[in-house]
Amino acid sequence: MLSVSRLLNGTVSIGDALRYGRAAPGTPAHMLHFALDKRPVVVWNMTRQCNLFCMHCYASATKDPLPGELSTEEGYRLIDQLADFEVPTILFSGGEPLMRQDLFELAEYATQLGLRAVLSTNGVLIDSETAQRIRETGFSYVGISLDGLEKTHDRVRGKPGAFRDSIEAIRHLRAAGVRTGLRYTIHAKNIHDLPDVFDMIESEAIHRCCVYHLAYAGRGGKISSFDLDAAETRSALDLVFDRVEDFHRRSLDKEVLTVDNHADNVYLYRRIREKDTGRADEVLSLLERNGGNQSGVAIASIHPTGSVHADQFSWNYSFGNVRERSFGEIWTDLSDERMRILKDRRSHLPPQCQECRWVNVCNGNLRARAEYATGDFLGFDPSCYLTEEERTGAVSAG
Repeated sequence: MLSVSRLLNGTVSIGDALRYGRAAPGTPAHMLHFALDKRPVVVWNMTRQCNLFCMHCYASATKDPLPGELSTEEGYRLIDQLADFEVPTILFSGGEPLMRQDLFELAEYATQLGLRAVLSTNGVLIDSETAQRIRETGFSYVGISLDGLEKTHDRVRGKPGAFRDSIEAIRHLRAAGVRTGLRYTIHAKNIHDLPDVFDMIESEAIHRCCVYHLAYAGRGGKISSFDLDAAETRSALDLVFDRVEDFHRRSLDKEVLTVDNHADNVYLYRRIREKDTGRADEVLSLLERNGGNQSGVAIASIHPTGSVHADQFSWNYSFGNVRERSFGEIWTDLSDERMRILKDRRSHLPPQCQECRWVNVCNGNLRARAEYATGDFLGFDPSCYLTEEERTGAVSAG
């Protein structure tokens, strides 16, 4: 996760990062990206059940829950485990988490134990009453997935009217005083709406936007051919960066992040170096603290049935199940070869990555995408859009 707005606009410094060396409960959310002693943000995919059928859904969600999903009591025990391990944040996701009747009681329990609770939802089920309940439960943030403007969004989501419902959800949450943002996954089916999405961020007074790159997992893998190519990706990022700078010039408080392609770290740094060499060294230091991809380190996923994974795109490989061992025990068990590699992966990455002078700020990009594309967990991520010259050229990195 790359904090584009904070780095591009200079609203975070290395001094800020040094004050928060450990990603534990109490660390400000925006500083988790720069902590060196990391605890994982845990995505708990509570259920596979969903009321939509999105073409890029990594969970391959359906109208029915999975057999054997964690029960309410097992959910309480899981939250106890996460609190004992001092994870900073639990992100309640799905499927659609609002389809679980025990969502609010479990989230409230998490906040009582000092965990930051975040909700990831399509928003369709959020009316004014639900928005109030979200606020009263103590969710610190709600991320609502949007895939473009109305025609595009409804097509991607597989339901007419989904866009209107999601926009209404944002308005209900704003009225309830809940911090809310967009989650927008870009690919060839919706990239044409990117400028309009940024217009909507302003017109709807949306504070935060996470621009996701396509992950090849679940149904997202089935549309991997619609991933953007290198030129399209660069063009999209140029637009994102331009709009972030425009917001800043006009004193509009907007937080913009990009997610799941860590070549973005390099692309952003190069832009800053070209425009403001005085800040380049500090930004590079912050990006090195960010560390690039953190699957298996600072991000974890718990499957609806309790299995633990490196991230929400890596359900093909489980490190264990919280029904059998505690999360902390599973997460620190380096006898698992994949876990051991993920926590110190540089010497195991493909040659293109090992030879890249930016490996410290990318960390080999998204392993799940590499594995889907190449059949090899340690293969090359095809979504890296850096040129050979950018990866290995003689131009100084600083």
